[in-house]
Formats: sequence, structure tokens, C-alpha cells
Amino acid sequence: MHKEARKQFNSTFSEEHYQNFVSNIATDFPGQLDFRVAETPVFVPAGLKESLVQACDEIIRTLLSPDFSKNTDRAVPAGQNVPNENSHTSFLAIDFAICKSPEGTLLPQLIELQGFPSLYGYQAYLSETFPKHFDVADDFNYALNSSSYEDYVQKLRKLIVGDQDPENVILLEIFPEKQKTRIDFAVTEKMTGVRAVCYTKLIREGRDLFYEKDGRKIQVKRIYNRLIFDDLANYPDLKTSFKFTDDVNVTWVGHPNWFFRISKFALPFLNSKYIPETRFVSDYQGNFPADLENYVLKPLFSFAGSGVKIHVKEEMLEELTDPENYILQKKVVYEPVIQAPDGLVKCEVRMMYGWPDNASKPELMIGLSRLSRGEMIGVDYNKNFTWVGGSACYFQV
Repeated sequence: MHKEARKQFNSTFSEEHYQNFVSNIATDFPGQLDFRVAETPVFVPAGLKESLVQACDEIIRTLLSPDFSKNTDRAVPAGQNVPNENSHTSFLAIDFAICKSPEGTLLPQLIELQGFPSLYGYQAYLSETFPKHFDVADDFNYALNSSSYEDYVQKLRKLIVGDQDPENVILLEIFPEKQKTRIDFAVTEKMTGVRAVCYTKLIREGRDLFYEKDGRKIQVKRIYNRLIFDDLANYPDLKTSFKFTDDVNVTWVGHPNWFFRISKFALPFLNSKYIPETRFVSDYQGNFPADLENYVLKPLFSFAGSGVKIHVKEEMLEELTDPENYILQKKVVYEPVIQAPDGLVKCEVRMMYGWPDNASKPELMIGLSRLSRGEMIGVDYNKNFTWVGGSACYFQV
């Protein structure tokens, strides 16, 4: 998006450099990379960075409002409420489509937000790896509010590990070795000493949790949570001594309830020029917009794009038996802004925050970008394309 930085990068790009770059990742973390990395990072100019931060600040003000918790109580499904919820989320990730305003300037438009960890470890590693193979302009930085890679790692370690021994902290997932994001688990372990432990491997004794390592039984005192109920539903016959909703003697880093509270459910409570019109389907009381072709239908309790309808018909809405569990969101028009060798590419930027328990508000840590040529951002819409996929985000200093 930054013309000079883009020109500088593209002028020295080669397919050989890209293959060496991907090989570098495969060498550092063998067998762990299971998604496509785009050929280029995104260079965010100062003006757009300012708009992104302003948009996030406005969203955060709503999350900090006294009535946010009450308004989102219904977001936590019955039977999926986890005890010992803390006063706020530990992580906040906010996704924006990069669009163009009527005045012709770049304008971020909110797509989704989540109170759940994203690729905090991997993104820093990826951002450090790009400059080893490509020409990245000096006046751009990926680590927001950190003076260096080491400073960023220290903040992430403090957020995840707290004052515990890393051995007593686990990254919780279901079959982590099979997850597409497992490279982040490997990077996080290297950064913090916290290893991924499968949900099925936890041992409950009263209110205490343990896992086994090298023949030793180790108490879990802190959980860096990467597990969601949607994934557990794929394994209905699991036999475990610990249930996700058990009241156990641990501190959650990324409490499961915040995954539901700060999600699509929160969108109707937000209001800003950076936020497309979003309402619960039930709020229309049958008086739906006449221009439904300009809206997207999203189920509240389905994730990773599942169930999203981008071609909405009125009969589709009328047939919903639980309209209170769906939202209609005004479509945004992505502006193709990334110059690839064979044309322009659309992109999203994710702003990623950390929020220690004793902090009054979250701190912006790093960004993530996703490039697309398809109708939607995502793997299924970008098969057989190049210059698409996940990537690093560098912000003009």
C-alpha cells in the first residue's frame, strides 16, 4: 500500500528468493507450516496506520464500557460457560478489510473481532524472517509498542507465563500436532518455554490439573488457551478426566468465555465510521433491508467462516428458527491495493493486542495480513493463486 516501499520490494523480488524464504521456515520448524505464506508482506503507510489505531481505540472504548459484560452474557452458550472468568480478555484481535473512502483515501472497515489468541509467536518470527530474504524498507516496523524482537518476546512471555515457571504453564489444544496453526505452537514454545498439551492428556485430581512430561507428573497452574468448543464438538466420543467446563484450580490466559463475548456477537453494539452496519436478524422483526444483495449473513456460534452466506435472500432469513443467533452485516468493498507482478490484490489487516490482568486497557503488539484474489478472504477462495495467503505487516514509523 505504501508506494515507495512496494516499488522497492517488487523490484528485487524473485521466485528463487520466495522459495528460499519458505525453505528457511521449513528448516527452522520442520513439518509445522501447514498454510500458504504470501510472497509479500504488507506495507502500511502512516495515514492508514493512524486510521487503524483510531478504529481499534473506538472499539476498545465499547469493550471497556460498564454494560458490555451484561450485553454479552447471552453470547456464552448454555452448557459452555467456563468458571473463573477474569474481568477482561487477555487477547484481542481485530480484522479490517482495506477499502477506499468516497474521498479516495484508504479506509479500514471492520470485518470481525475476537477475544482469543491469534498467531502472536509466529507473526514475530515471520516478520523477522522476511528481511533475511527480501528488501524491506528501513522506516517500517512490525513490533508495535516494542523496541525490538527481544522486547516483544519478553512482553509475550510475561503475558502468557506470568510469574509461573513455564513448566507449569501449558498451551491447551485438541490434538495440537494436527492443527493448521501448529507452527505457532512450536514458535511459542521456543519463545516462552510453554509447550502445547493435548486436552486428552490432562489429568484431573480434585480441582488440580496435571500433565505428564518425561515420566513426571507436573501440575498445571496456568493455561494459555487455544481450544474452542467448536473443535471439541468434532470429537464427541472423547474419554477424558478433565472437562472444559470443570471448575479447576488454574489461571486462564485467554479465558474461554471471552472467545464468545468478543466475537461476531459484539458487532451490533459497535458504532463508528470504521464499522459496517451490523444488526441481529431478530432486530429487524421481519422488516429486512430491500437491498439484501449488499449484506452478509453470519451465524453467531460458528467460526472460521463456517455458515457465512454472501448471497442473502429474504426467504433465507424468514426460514431461520433462531434469528437472534444470526447477524446481517453490510458488505464492504475491498480495494485491491497490493501491487503484485500480475495485477492488484485485496487484503485484510489484523491488529493484535495483549491485555495483562492488571492493565486498564489492552496494548497493541503486532499485526497480521491476509492477501486474497477471491470473493472472500480464505483458503477456499484462493486456490491456485499466487501472492495470496497469510503474511507479515510492517507499519511506517
